Amino acid sequence: MTNSLQTPKLRIAAFGFRSIPLRKGCAGADKFAMELYPRLVKIGHQVVGYNRLYPGQEKLVDEYEGVRIINFKTINQKGFDTLIHSLKCTLHIIFRNTANVVHIQNGGNSIWALLLRIAGKKVFISQDGIDWNRDKWPWYAKFYLRFSAFITAYIPNQVIFDNIFAQDIFEKKFKKKFAFIPFGSEVPEFEVNDDVFTNMGLVKGEYFLFIGRFIPDKGLHYLIPAFNKLKTTKKLVLVGGSPNPSDYEKTLISTADNRILFSGYIYGEVSLQLMKHAYCYIQPSDIEGLSPVILNVMGIGTPIICSDIKENVYAVADTATLFKQGNIDSLHSALELALNSEDLLLTKANLAKQRALSLFNWDKVALEHERMFNLFMK
Repeated sequence: MTNSLQTPKLRIAAFGFRSIPLRKGCAGADKFAMELYPRLVKIGHQVVGYNRLYPGQEKLVDEYEGVRIINFKTINQKGFDTLIHSLKCTLHIIFRNTANVVHIQNGGNSIWALLLRIAGKKVFISQDGIDWNRDKWPWYAKFYLRFSAFITAYIPNQVIFDNIFAQDIFEKKFKKKFAFIPFGSEVPEFEVNDDVFTNMGLVKGEYFLFIGRFIPDKGLHYLIPAFNKLKTTKKLVLVGGSPNPSDYEKTLISTADNRILFSGYIYGEVSLQLMKHAYCYIQPSDIEGLSPVILNVMGIGTPIICSDIKENVYAVADTATLFKQGNIDSLHSALELALNSEDLLLTKANLAKQRALSLFNWDKVALEHERMFNLFMK
């Protein structure tokens, strides 16, 4: 992937994610940042990424694959942690002139786009879903997110969606056209490391897997009771968690089923090993954008069970086992079907891999972002 000689070099600043490289508490936005920004560097642009440091955390790096990393501290209060960090990033970008293009993840940060536009910056917001629908937010946060949606629609130079359904909702609501750029699906090559499974007490192919944040949106309160009713010796491995565990997360972890393993936060090659050798990956979400984890699992070739929300269906089409969103009995039936139909699972997984690698490509994602940024630099 090379940059065109006619394309001017951009100075890009990015915030709205938690950390590059990944650390405990990271999610899809961080995976997206890890994939996109180093690729923008490789095609000739300067990129500054702003990491979020919570109390007790130390910075990990000053640079990651050519991306300059700046770390700002924030607080532990959910919602306000993002706003405080994003304000610090905004002021730093303006007064230190670290960029002429600003890429912001999460429309909840769009309030800072106004200051950046006044300062002459070109501002782009990646919106991965309808944030005010997420159960993790209290009423006042949902009110703010509804308000910020108007700012998202009208203040930035462009809004970029990773799924066509959220894009359609915004376009109908605000009578405007927005951009669509999906995520990629490729993962780096890696060798099998049996120590990963020995250390976790796992046998390859003998566990179901979920990776993500432990928040209501992700539907773990459906998955755990559905698995509890399942008659199997296979384990359920739940990877993730938050640096500031909520009451919801504490309730999940209190389950008495000793087949369920809460592994804590795992990333990088170890998480890829777990994806590759799972019997089946499960995504029980109520709300998603275009899930980077689902795309990775598809690209690796591991079978998938997921809720039938339209964002998941857009990603997997007919290459996964679907269950009715929010329905524990339907999820339990899907798990039983998976146990009794391994050949069907593997057939669908092979089709999913072909679909992912043909439609969702990270190099293309980077070039599309470059094209979008340059449209507004003229």
